[in-house]
Amino acid sequence: MAVERALISVFDKTGVLEIAKRLAALKIEILSTGGTAKLLRESGVSVKDVSEFTGWPEMLGGRVKTLHPKVHGGLLYRRNLAEDQNQAQEHGIAAIDLVIVNLYPFETIAGKAGVSAEELIENIDIGGPTMLRSAAKNWESVTVVTDPADYDLVAQELEAMRDTTLATRLALARKVLATTSRYDGMIAT
Repeated sequence: MAVERALISVFDKTGVLEIAKRLAALKIEILSTGGTAKLLRESGVSVKDVSEFTGWPEMLGGRVKTLHPKVHGGLLYRRNLAEDQNQAQEHGIAAIDLVIVNLYPFETIAGKAGVSAEELIENIDIGGPTMLRSAAKNWESVTVVTDPADYDLVAQELEAMRDTTLATRLALARKVLATTSRYDGMIAT
């Protein structure tokens, strides 16, 4: 199965332009939000805003961008099940095959002297972990990347075979779940 669409939304922009250019060279459609979309667009990479993809605007001061059935349905539907395929088609849900997301820097903000409760609360990422978990749950069909150190591996596999291996997807999904678990643990403490 070929990767046709990627969703990229990162706080840490390290390496994101390079991987986006490699994806664009493969004619993979790129969906993005906010600052990531702006960076990619200003650098000449074709990007579709998630709000255009879903038909819903970003809202509530940016708190709601990717929390939408078209995003999570695109990540979660099982490509090998006819019922899921039929429901996706019936509801206009397009597959999202690759997710590149990293999270707001809660730990860094929490470590600042004099940080306010409001600033801490606004640095609790909701959409990022939710997309990461959705993609990781469907690792058999979706490649999920949260660490810029993994961008080159993913790009190399895509360039070689237009997909990633099952072993790569599983390893990346495990890494994502460890990352989101650690992230939630930091917030809880």
